[in-house]
Parts: sequence; C-alpha cells; structure tokens
Amino acid sequence: MITTWPSPAKLNLFLYITGRRDDGYHQLQTLFQFLDYGDTLTITPNQSGQIRLLAPVEGVADEENLIIRAARLLRTQALARGSLSPEAGAEIGIDKRLPMGGGLGGGSSNAATVLVALNHLWQSGFTLDELARFGLRLGADVPVFVAGHAAFAEGVGEQLQAVEPAEKWYLVAHPGVSVPTPLVFNHPDLKRDTPKRSIALLLNTPFSNDCEAVVRKRFREVDELVSWLLEYAPSRLTGTGACVFAEFDTESAARQVLELAPKWLRGFVARGVNVSPLHRTLSGH
Repeated sequence: MITTWPSPAKLNLFLYITGRRDDGYHQLQTLFQFLDYGDTLTITPNQSGQIRLLAPVEGVADEENLIIRAARLLRTQALARGSLSPEAGAEIGIDKRLPMGGGLGGGSSNAATVLVALNHLWQSGFTLDELARFGLRLGADVPVFVAGHAAFAEGVGEQLQAVEPAEKWYLVAHPGVSVPTPLVFNHPDLKRDTPKRSIALLLNTPFSNDCEAVVRKRFREVDELVSWLLEYAPSRLTGTGACVFAEFDTESAARQVLELAPKWLRGFVARGVNVSPLHRTLSGH
C-alpha cells in the first residue's frame, strides 16, 4: 500500500536572538508558520525489516539523511517498546521541491513527516509529544513540524506555544545560493542581545530577523533579492536563509510581483497556514 504525505515548508515570520548559551547554542524567540507548499513523501510499509530510500540524495550518505535517520529512530523506539514487529520496514520516496540550505525547514519537515506518517502506518502508538522528543534528537526545528501548528518558539527553538498569526500570502524567493547555518551563527557580527519580549508584544511589533544583516552582508545575492522585493511589499529573510519572503494580502497580488521578477530569481507563491498540511492529511487517514 503506497501512501502519500505532505512535507510542508515553514517560514520564520520573525527571528530574534536573545543570548548565547555556554554550549554555543543560541537562545531564540521565533514565530513559525507553515506553507501550503513543500516536498511530498511516498511511504510504502512492508515486511522487509529494512528502511530504504528510493532515490538517495546526491552527496548525502544514508546515515546522514534525516529521512532515513527518522525512520530508523522510530523503528528502534517502537521495537524497544514492543509495539512493532521486527519484520516491519518501509520504502520511502521523495518529490523534492524545497531547496536545501534555504531556511524553509525542508530536511526537518521531511524527518517530521516520516515520524508522524510511519507512527500511523505502523500503528506504533506514540503520542505527538513523544514523537516531538524523538524529533529533537534530529534537529531543533523537527518538533514544530511534528506538533503541526503555528508556534511561538523559545529556548533553542524547542519550547513551543501554539499561536494564530494572520494567514497571509507569500512570495518566497531563492537567490540561487546556499547559506550554511553554522556560518551565520558563528559570525562575530551576528546580533545576539535582543531583549526577550512577550509573545503579545512581539505580535504587535513590526517583524524582523536578527540573522538578516549578517547574511545580506556576506551574500550579495541575498542582499539584491531583499532590496528588490522591498520595493513591492514587506520582505525579510526566513531562518538563516537563503530564502526571502514578501507578504501580501491576496494571492493575485503575490503572483503579479512574481511575474515581474528578474530572470535570476526563482520563486513560488504559497499561503501561510496555521495547521500543517501534514496534520490535515493525518486527520483524513
């Protein structure tokens, strides 16, 4: 039985860095919202006892691939709890639309979709909270995709509070470069002292991203993209980049600007949604 599952993109509608811990990780305040756009996973449960990715990602070993790691982690936990047969396995295919290193959470979303979908297909019986704890071992952004609701996040991104930001339309654009997250977080010029504020205050303050200045300074392509989009709508970096998004009240307004885009810009239009497309699919199964 082949099943199809969405693996949506996310945007950081704002991202502030409020400090740095002794272990080097940064303390954040950020607002996550999903997009009705992303990758698609096809998952076929079987009795092979193996996890197989049908189309390996070029340059990424299976042991490093978040899809494989998530499936193996869930399988190990379910076997340890006695809620899964040792013969249980799966084949996983992916239709990849989200750029790597774009700040849209593609890898984390893939991992979360695998955890949620295989937990359902294998009937492993784990709660979303348990799956989110597994996901945190794979990456700081995985839990928000598992939880499946727009969220205000603190700590290193793992302390989540469900919120209901406006569901705007977005033009999301990629400048054709990849921004390595460690480069941004290790940069000496990164702003790390934004005061902590309440979610109520933050939602009523113009949104911004503390990573944007460093990324625009270091990557000319990102700077050009932000400058171009700002002529048409409020625009900013998502995550540590490289993708930039501009917000609109209507789909047609976003598409009109996309049609004016210079040839070097690669982009798409999508709706911001507070309930993840993954969870809409799960509720229909």
